Amino acid sequence: MAKKPQKSNQSSTITLNKRARHEYQLEEKFEAGVVLKGWEVKSLRAGKVQITDSYVLLKDGEAFLLGVHITPLATASTHFVTDPTRTRKLLLHERELSRLFNGVNQKGYTCVATALYWKKHLVKCEIALAKGKKEHDKRETEKNRDWDRQKQRLMRHNH
Repeated sequence: MAKKPQKSNQSSTITLNKRARHEYQLEEKFEAGVVLKGWEVKSLRAGKVQITDSYVLLKDGEAFLLGVHITPLATASTHFVTDPTRTRKLLLHERELSRLFNGVNQKGYTCVATALYWKKHLVKCEIALAKGKKEHDKRETEKNRDWDRQKQRLMRHNH
């Protein structure tokens, strides 16, 4: 009987942009491929990436990921000119791009990167059409989160 290939119990998520959830009301999510260089993929495997200040720029019918900082590994930076914050192209279908363009052209919408993750051997970027939250909205979200936690505690203690 052939042995089944062992699945790694590692999460496929590389990094999350938690600040995006706090700063924006996420409306519609899209999955985009990212054009990367070899040294960038190696750095992603090592988890040396930060997407907190990143955003998506829509220009000339294309989408670009700006502000993502991928720290080059010591072994890669010897043979290449590495730019940790270079602009990376996002790969989306024409239909998705037009929906993003229409959304961004509406009042108050922006496009942010919410996560980077592996899908088999490919790196995918989850981007979302988002609306900026006002300060009172952020407080409201926090209140609701606290209340939900409180409810969970009460339910646990009553059972």
